[in-house]
Amino acid sequence: MSQTIVSTNKPLNHKSHSTTLVTNLSPMQKGLVTVGIIKSLILLFAIVHSSNWIQGSLFIIGLLLGATLLYARFGFTSAFRRLVSVGNVQGLQAHMLMFAVSTTLFAIILSTGFSFTGIAPQGYVSPVGISVIFGAFLFGIGMQLGNGCASGTLYNFGGGSSSMILTLIAFIAGSTLGAYHLPFWNSTPALPPISLAEITGLGYFGAWLIQMVAFIAIYLITIQVAKKKNPPMMKPLPTTTGWKKVLRGSWPLFTAAIVLAVLNALVLTVRGNPWGITSAFALWGGKFLSTVVVDVSSWGYFAGPNGLALKNTVLADSTSVLNFGIILGAFIAASLQGTFRPKKIKFGVAGAAILGGLLMGYGSRLAFGCNIGAYFGGISSFSIHGWVWAIMAMLGTFVALYIRPLFGLKVPSSKDTFC
Repeated sequence: MSQTIVSTNKPLNHKSHSTTLVTNLSPMQKGLVTVGIIKSLILLFAIVHSSNWIQGSLFIIGLLLGATLLYARFGFTSAFRRLVSVGNVQGLQAHMLMFAVSTTLFAIILSTGFSFTGIAPQGYVSPVGISVIFGAFLFGIGMQLGNGCASGTLYNFGGGSSSMILTLIAFIAGSTLGAYHLPFWNSTPALPPISLAEITGLGYFGAWLIQMVAFIAIYLITIQVAKKKNPPMMKPLPTTTGWKKVLRGSWPLFTAAIVLAVLNALVLTVRGNPWGITSAFALWGGKFLSTVVVDVSSWGYFAGPNGLALKNTVLADSTSVLNFGIILGAFIAASLQGTFRPKKIKFGVAGAAILGGLLMGYGSRLAFGCNIGAYFGGISSFSIHGWVWAIMAMLGTFVALYIRPLFGLKVPSSKDTFC
């Protein structure tokens, strides 16, 4: 059967709910694909040689995470921004589907103790207090200025976004500073870690039921919001048909939501904790400072397991290995799509990237995680702090919409064809 190609010159139906569009694709960047695969194989060998196959498996999962994020341009930052600015709910609806799948898988894994490696699985359940409230709020502002959250920074960096170099460096600096200040924030008022599986007295099944009702309710509310606001839709991403779509085309948002949920659950069964990102940034910053004769080992943050990670190679740190995989996975995916094209960084964008990275790094340490560790991992683990994080990050997004124009960054408008 012949493939139907839609000309990119034709006007798109801006009210279409599809997040992909069959059209002509950019030529594959074969040389870059080869470079990415070779680098991945070398790094995989180094990880397994210096550590073990568990770390190697996590690196492979990281590659899949990076590719999935890139193929769907799966956004947490953009989903919040579109919702708050014009009422576009497509991103948040994808989040609810992702949570429905991850919550179901996490409930099974955490209730049964299932593990592929013998490491007892534990979710991310953290205290709820001043640090989480303030940290998530800062993160919400930062991700809108940096034009990417934690996962967005990594996959866009791997995908060729030049400004993400600045965001990532600032993210590491902010996370390191947050680690230094963390003992103070831990001393501020806070409730103990609260798990819905425990406070309901109904166990993981009861917690699963409560959250599924919440996800469905939020999804239904988003439908009403869309009807009332009639917002511009997300611009469909270019894709193709058949099996070529898997490696060359873009993926539907909902497909990526399901894949990310499954991969997060897989991370839980392999290393015993859900997917996380930003603890590695504090580790990288700590290691850098150690090389310039700063005694970071005396910091409260680097007591216990964090201190042990400081002494070992980063290839033994599971979060670092996942991050490396995300960057390379996104790089390979972008090269397969022919979209790896770094560009010059505008002055305003550079300033926003640096400030946004600093706020995200600092905020993520205070809030016990980022959009992945606290939001995705926390809610999937039935932690109340994950829900608090979501609310505060949304408020931070609202404030950031008034700050973005100061740096020349666009804010979606209801008059836009696409948002």
